[in-house]
Amino acid sequence: MEGSASRLNIFVAPVPNRPLIALMTPVNRVLMLKGMPLLRDLPPFNRIPGCRGVTNVREVDFPQADRDRLSAVCGQGMATFLTPNHPEFFTDWMIDKQIVSKVAPLAASWATNGVVNGLGRLAQKFWLANNLIAQIPGNSDAARDHSVGWAAQGHGVLLHPEGAVGWHGDWVAPLMPGAAEMALEALERGRAADPAFRAFVAPMVWKLVFLRDVEAELLAECAYVERRLKIAAPPAGADPAGRVHAIYAALLARDEEAAGVVPDEARPFPARLEASVSIKKAELADLVGSPDGETADLPRAARRWLRETTGTTPEAAGRVKATAEALQRLMRLGPFAWARDRMTQEEAAEHIKRIRNDYCAGTFRDTLNRFVPQPAGPRRAIIRVPEPIAVHDFAGDAAALTAELRRRLQAALDAINAGLRAGGGLRDYSNPFAG
Repeated sequence: MEGSASRLNIFVAPVPNRPLIALMTPVNRVLMLKGMPLLRDLPPFNRIPGCRGVTNVREVDFPQADRDRLSAVCGQGMATFLTPNHPEFFTDWMIDKQIVSKVAPLAASWATNGVVNGLGRLAQKFWLANNLIAQIPGNSDAARDHSVGWAAQGHGVLLHPEGAVGWHGDWVAPLMPGAAEMALEALERGRAADPAFRAFVAPMVWKLVFLRDVEAELLAECAYVERRLKIAAPPAGADPAGRVHAIYAALLARDEEAAGVVPDEARPFPARLEASVSIKKAELADLVGSPDGETADLPRAARRWLRETTGTTPEAAGRVKATAEALQRLMRLGPFAWARDRMTQEEAAEHIKRIRNDYCAGTFRDTLNRFVPQPAGPRRAIIRVPEPIAVHDFAGDAAALTAELRRRLQAALDAINAGLRAGGGLRDYSNPFAG
């Protein structure tokens, strides 16, 4: 695979399979999202993902005005980069596919290399037929070039600027600049041929809300996690928020003990977590030779070290990998967890899924949950499209464009949540992380 052309043919689908894309729309809506009426609520069929809907999204709230706003910036004579938030794995592609099928059916979509190329030839053929682009660490030039060219043809390109799923549906993580950079490049290319060419970065947000009380299901999933991780169950009567906090506290205590720190349960959880993160950062910085352990992007530096360092021993590589993974697990819980004094059932569900993804491994059930996580109950997807950013009229650089994108994404999510709270549409508990 010498040269970018070979990489392009292997990792990027230049021409999507149009019949397959057309087929995926009804399949996505029935089997993946909503499930089969009647059967989806009838035991034992309601336990079968294909009947229940793999993502169990029964209702989709996507107003026509939002569809029209997105449609208006997709098409010939413009390059559009579609940038949704990224709160949940697997459901992301299902909902994103539902959106783009209505406004840009030939849009290309970015995905991790492990999804596109790591699940075997049959899966690779399926993903490439759906015009997925593999994001390959340290080797993204071909993917970026294809994306800019495809967007410039008016088809659109979808990518998640948050990167990997963080399981925090109410908070937009700091964004990566790829969408902004490619939009600016596409604008430059397009204007060279057509002075009237336009480019857009189009934010999209979706929020998942349970349609009924799912406390029993959340408690059952907490019990499973406690058994898998050998964590003692809390006293009877603990709600899902308390169970989630107790699991994280037990895991943090294990990290503290491994680092030679005596756990202090009287100390606020955020302070204990920050101290453990600092310890792991210093340890990883020492292993990869980074002089700035507090501010450098150490997980990325570790991945680069593993790719590029030659002559190292398997033991040294294993230490770097294990330390980087431990640091990433610690860093995946952040201020969003204690930003409010109430924790919704949706947030509790996200915490549980994050724990299962980060800590539970080794069984078929855990592996399946990692790739196709099952929700606690039926849900509604609320989809909104903030005002797209007209890159051709934007005065700032890629950094400023990325900052504006994040602002619009977060503002739209905040508006959705404000409406839900005002209408009493969320079930919640006292938040132990904020105590």
